[in-house]
Amino acid sequence: MTLKLAERVVKLKPSASIAAKKMVTELEAAGRKILDFTLGEPDQPTPAHIIEAAISAMKNGETHYTASAGTPALRDAVARKIVREKGFACKAENVVIGCGAKQLIYEAFAATVEPGVEVIVPAPYWVSYPDIVGLQGGKAITVTCGAEHDFKLTPAALEAAITPATRWLVLNAPNNPTGSYYAHEELAALADVLRRHPHVWIMTDEIYENLFYEGERSPSIIEVAPDLADRSLVISGVSKAYAMTGWRIGYAVGPKPLIDVMTKLLSQSTTCPSSISQAAAVAALDGDQTCVEEATALYRKRRDRMVELLGEAPGLEVRAPAGAFYLYPCVAGLIGKTTPGGKTLETDTDVALYLLEAANVAVVDGGAYGLSPYIRLSFATGIETIEQGCANVVAACEALFENKTRQSGTA
Repeated sequence: MTLKLAERVVKLKPSASIAAKKMVTELEAAGRKILDFTLGEPDQPTPAHIIEAAISAMKNGETHYTASAGTPALRDAVARKIVREKGFACKAENVVIGCGAKQLIYEAFAATVEPGVEVIVPAPYWVSYPDIVGLQGGKAITVTCGAEHDFKLTPAALEAAITPATRWLVLNAPNNPTGSYYAHEELAALADVLRRHPHVWIMTDEIYENLFYEGERSPSIIEVAPDLADRSLVISGVSKAYAMTGWRIGYAVGPKPLIDVMTKLLSQSTTCPSSISQAAAVAALDGDQTCVEEATALYRKRRDRMVELLGEAPGLEVRAPAGAFYLYPCVAGLIGKTTPGGKTLETDTDVALYLLEAANVAVVDGGAYGLSPYIRLSFATGIETIEQGCANVVAACEALFENKTRQSGTA
């Protein structure tokens, strides 16, 4: 008997970045050496003091179920971080812990989105927002935010996108894939619009909040407009800044009624996050932050080197991101070019496939993030990979222009 799948699952697309990583793994298993810029995962080890905290937790018997909202110790640690870094009053009752930030985004939408509901998602966006909204029966309203606005949502564009059906605005800063983030005055201008529409809630995905390279860090909406805190949900976690992707700990901070219903959903799905990972996360948030400063300095050097090298590639328009650890170069200059093998590049997906075939370099196409023609490259990888991979990309781009010259000469 054939299993009947739910229609919403049939329509669901896999995560583009995870799918790209899977393809890299398969190619490497087949014997190819791939220079991988697909996955947004720190290549550094989890800092030693965090690992020691996990070991101590295991030795002390902290190996059992915790409360579905998370351990009191970790919820308190998150509340302290919010007070310390954002100057915003926060209590443990306003915090829920999940198995990664993605789960908490999912649970928040599961609690509030249903057929007929709209969620405004500025593009470029992290690949999962629209699909998670769609899984709940809602409609993601994507608003294109081009390079002319530094890939950021403007007040006019926000105003135009809001309808009576709008329930959420999603802001991701520093942004995946562009690295852009909002200055205080830019958030204040968006807040002015939101005050005119009290039915719209604000979700701020701040998973890259500690990774910024230009000026001061991106502020949160609850700092800039504390009067909107009663309809704001801050999402973050320890994965990126502390190299803890595999520990699977995220957190959400928001009004207690929403936190309570998200906790109820968690109690019926994962029950609770790992007790050991939660102990490690306490050490990450409360401990010495030198590891974050060192990681940021390392990523800045890698960013600068990648920008320098890819700036030599004909057909690429490269911008230095202000935060996160991705480059999002425009590849419009490559569209229409013909490869040495005779294929015409018509989309950024074609460009990504060409780089994989001709340069052994894996990237993600911009279409996956809602804005083409771009490609995303992660610089959360070793400098040797960056050096070799960028050299290969430059050579592959040069080959496209040399190929055009040869074709013109024989015409």
